[in-house]
Amino acid sequence: MARSWRRSLQFRTVIVTLGLSLAAVLISSVYMSLSIGNDLFSSRVDQVQQDSFRATTAAQNILDSSSDQDRAGIQELMSAARTEIARTSSSTLIAGYRTPGQQASAAAPQDFESPQLNGVISDALRASVQKNPDEQWWQSVSLPTSDGGTAPGIVVGTEITLPEGSRYEIYIGYNLSDTEETLLFVQRTLIIGGLAQLLLLGSVVWVVVRLVANPIRVAAETSQQLAAGELEVRIPERGEDELATLAQSFNAMADSLQLQIKELADLSQVQQRFVSDVSHELRTPLTTIRLAGDVLYDQRETFPPAMARTTELLHTQTQRFEILLADLLEISRYDAGSVQLEIEPSSLVHLAEDSIDGVATLAEQKGSEIRLVAPGGYSPVEMDPRRIRRVVRNLLGNAIEHGEGRPIIVTVDSNERAVALTVRDYGLGMTEAEAERVFDRFWRADPSRKRTIGGTGLGLAIALEDAQLHGGTLDLWSRVGKGSCFRLTLPRVSGGSFTVSPLPLPPDDAEGPVPVNTLPTTDADDTAPGERS
Repeated sequence: MARSWRRSLQFRTVIVTLGLSLAAVLISSVYMSLSIGNDLFSSRVDQVQQDSFRATTAAQNILDSSSDQDRAGIQELMSAARTEIARTSSSTLIAGYRTPGQQASAAAPQDFESPQLNGVISDALRASVQKNPDEQWWQSVSLPTSDGGTAPGIVVGTEITLPEGSRYEIYIGYNLSDTEETLLFVQRTLIIGGLAQLLLLGSVVWVVVRLVANPIRVAAETSQQLAAGELEVRIPERGEDELATLAQSFNAMADSLQLQIKELADLSQVQQRFVSDVSHELRTPLTTIRLAGDVLYDQRETFPPAMARTTELLHTQTQRFEILLADLLEISRYDAGSVQLEIEPSSLVHLAEDSIDGVATLAEQKGSEIRLVAPGGYSPVEMDPRRIRRVVRNLLGNAIEHGEGRPIIVTVDSNERAVALTVRDYGLGMTEAEAERVFDRFWRADPSRKRTIGGTGLGLAIALEDAQLHGGTLDLWSRVGKGSCFRLTLPRVSGGSFTVSPLPLPPDDAEGPVPVNTLPTTDADDTAPGERS
């Protein structure tokens, strides 16, 4: 139900309509039931009062028509009066009580009472009759039934006067079971009619909403297919109404998007081909220039100082140009989607050791000391060692370039599903805005800063592509004045996945002091196998 409520407009509309309709039906049914019940009761009360008035009037006429004063005559008159009351009122529930406060009379008849009125007539009703003997008084009561239950009823009371002057309270009871049954029938009819109305209304709403929701559903499914790359799908166009206009507009938009995407794809292919072709075409003259430059570089000591310096600059820039061409070719392969991994089991710790050895001279020149801390990560992991070694060398070069001559810690660890490597430097660090752009192509945090390694500005972008190609991640933590920490996380199995990296980010020493010229101690220093500096 909850899933249908969230995902189906048709279901939600029908439920809301039925809910509001149910509230309306309940309110109207309750109002009608109360109104009909009150009207039936009022009508029945009026009828009962009229019947009672006629009955007591007829009985009083009988009593007034006789002048008997003896006991036998009075008893006979009272019996005739009771019979007339029962006949005129059509009720056998009759009670008569001598009004209190009168002088005792030997001729006065005894009180009488129908068994069903025993204990039903209240003292309040009798007090009202005694206080106003010329008026009729009534009260709603519960009358006992033969099966031990109760039935709704009304008792009407008034006074009559016997020929010898005695006054009697006469009470006539009326059973309202028939009125209650009529009210119950009306209520059942209202409930059944309301339910039938709800079902009919729900069916109508379902059909109407389906007519409107189906085109919307088709539009949503078509949009999902377009988003998935199926640019040929379109919405069927039927009729000339608003939905048909919507389908026409949607299809026109899809045609425009398809055309623009095709143009952009063609342009992208042209750009990729241009970069690839240019890179390839430049390799031949670059190789010639590099060979000629190497010859001049080897003989630079025989040249005058100015020419020797020129030869050194030519050699350095030629090497940088060659690296740039290689990076451009690699980026063009990623853009074209033609990169293939050469997977083989490799140890990330051993790969890190080789990379550290490769940059040891450069780190020494910059005054940075590198330490490898490896609690784990020795077992072979499925990876492309050439690409991962390039990632690690790039991270190390970046740390040396921006580490301000402070120590650098390389940490390798693993868990059951992944292996990770972090490169932590204690240089100037970066702001959050700079950290968000660090993987952009050709971006530099400080363009005025002199590069000593000769990077191309594509290293971190290629490193991120390499990590993602392995199904891994390359994350960065950096704070101004605290340094930076890059974390490479790879799944143990090619095509596998992981949820938690073996190494934390931010690093454990994120809030600690920045070392000046000595490496900070770590908990792993005394226990980690394969540690080296």
